[in-house]
Amino acid sequence: MKEKRYEKLSDKIEICVSDEHSFGTDAFLLTAFSAPKKTDIVCDLGTGCGIIPLLMVKGFNPKKIYAVDIQEQAIEQLRESVERSDVKSVEPICADLKVLWDSAPLNRLDLVSCNPPYKACGAGIESELTAEKIARHEILCNIDDVCKAAKRLLKFGGRLCICNRPERLADVVVAMRKNGIEPKTLRFVSKTPSDAPWLFLIEGRKGGKPFMKILPQLYIQNGDNDFSDEMKSIYAKEFREDE
Repeated sequence: MKEKRYEKLSDKIEICVSDEHSFGTDAFLLTAFSAPKKTDIVCDLGTGCGIIPLLMVKGFNPKKIYAVDIQEQAIEQLRESVERSDVKSVEPICADLKVLWDSAPLNRLDLVSCNPPYKACGAGIESELTAEKIARHEILCNIDDVCKAAKRLLKFGGRLCICNRPERLADVVVAMRKNGIEPKTLRFVSKTPSDAPWLFLIEGRKGGKPFMKILPQLYIQNGDNDFSDEMKSIYAKEFREDE
């Protein structure tokens, strides 16, 4: 592993990142879209360095967050972040989401989030770096595995929030419904108003009735190549710390 470094998310919270386990814009988008309540018990599957749980703590402060990843190095980085930032509500867990862990809170969670591997196994050019392969390609788990795990963890009416590439939308909807999670809200994300979507955000509810709401498209930038007002809000206002 190459040298680790710390990046500030706030005056109080720092995250340990490395070349193998870092984060991008999609983590901020999914966190804002998921918007956990303060009373929520949450699990972030495939958490990597733990960016989504730490952003949740910073902006929404849910009651408890289980942060699960199969890669020990990623979980070790998150443990360092949690200790360094004195975060009590995040529990790093090294486990395979296909199996979960011995004390997993089955049928009890309010929210499961996941920024899954975007590419089907064998699709696209795979990175030589093993950690990147696992993060980008469905090598150790696929979208059906994610939905199966969410079904086991969520209480009735609990939410599953996922982001993925538009070409995988049908796969995600099918996997959700196959596992008793009804897609309820969908939003596409584009770089600018003139670009095709590069990401979608979707929320499903365990045991929900069929009806999907399509939200207005989210744009990362405006026509002047500056962040859009909404993106500025996501980076700033949406992630302000509680006073």
